[in-house]
Amino acid sequence: MNPKLLFWVPALLRLATVFVAGGAVWWMAGPVAGLSLVLLGAIVALFVQLSYLHQLGEWLNDPQSGRLPDGWGAWTDVFARLYRMRREDERNQKELAEWLARFRQAMHLLPEGVAIMDDVLFLEWCNPAAERHLGLTIERDKGLRVTNLVRHPEFIDYIILGRYEQPLTLSIRGRKIECRIIPFENRRQILVTHDATDTERVEAMRRDFIANASHELRTPLTVIVGFLEIALSDPGLDAATRTAHLKLMTEQGQRMQRLIEDMLTLSRLESDEFPLRRERVDVALLVESVAAEARALSGGRHEIAVSVDGPDVMGNMEELRSAFANLASNAVRYSPQGGTISLAWRRGADDLQFSVTDCGIGIDPQHISRLTERFYRVDKSRSRETQGTGLGLAIVKHVLLRHGGRLKISSTPGEGSTFTASLPNTSLPG
Repeated sequence: MNPKLLFWVPALLRLATVFVAGGAVWWMAGPVAGLSLVLLGAIVALFVQLSYLHQLGEWLNDPQSGRLPDGWGAWTDVFARLYRMRREDERNQKELAEWLARFRQAMHLLPEGVAIMDDVLFLEWCNPAAERHLGLTIERDKGLRVTNLVRHPEFIDYIILGRYEQPLTLSIRGRKIECRIIPFENRRQILVTHDATDTERVEAMRRDFIANASHELRTPLTVIVGFLEIALSDPGLDAATRTAHLKLMTEQGQRMQRLIEDMLTLSRLESDEFPLRRERVDVALLVESVAAEARALSGGRHEIAVSVDGPDVMGNMEELRSAFANLASNAVRYSPQGGTISLAWRRGADDLQFSVTDCGIGIDPQHISRLTERFYRVDKSRSRETQGTGLGLAIVKHVLLRHGGRLKISSTPGEGSTFTASLPNTSLPG
């Protein structure tokens, strides 16, 4: 039925009932009584309507305060519709709250910072990542101008000029923070931040690696090319000089070969294409093999002591041999003639340890944290004299990382150093 008819038909029937009753009283008791009855009915009806209207107004002032009032007549349908609308609104609010909770959870988990600003750059909201990146606190800084919170001239110029096509990189508390502004919703703006410190560091390491590798390869190549030019320009070079040149070229060629082999080893250790394949490693045999290589490198200039007091392990034999051999060869290269080098394998309190102790020149504490960096050398001139590639400790570090271990270094300048390759107890054979 038409909604208008549903409203007007009952209303007209109720009105007609009042008039019929008034007419009946008029016929039985006279016109005064009939009109009085009609007037009384109209007053009662008006009071009822005003009462329902008052209840509706009170509820509209605070819809959440209580239940909807009940009505009579046309008000029954009005209040029923309002009740359905209220239920629908509550359901929508619940869904909206759930979506808002999911959104905030997602924003909280994002590694990128997100800050929402209004048209005059006042902070409305930001996630924890933005707080960390920019030094903000939403409870304290909400409603404040972002340019007053991030006091960097470059940032202010970036916002004023409005050139948002390219991100802006800021140095904040020792971190490299990449900022990008995205306009949205009229004149509101989203400030997105990204911590690029690690990326910058990796990029710097890549540049340093390329530069250092190029330098390390160029030096022996220069020597080889120089001697070849001498040989070509002077065919009558005497045999002794020619032999000396060939010897030097051979040494430099071997140096390049070792460098390339170490770089390939590092590349393989860092690659996901070469997963670690564990096997039972006879540690006593491994340590004796490393000691034999160290004695050969020493040529009798050092005393090599070996101590094995620990179990076998599960790991990659060749990788562990490479790590242990690099530690032993470094000790030989940097220990004075006649010194003692100790190679020891033992079981620690909560790990397994291979340690190499020398009586060399020692290392200043300021250098220890950087020793495992590629091509990092404490004394570059001495490193070239010892024919090191500058990659040995980097290889040790990556081998131990693949085995769940770590490298510990302790040293006293002028007295010697101890390098300890620590493996977890989980490396024990089952």
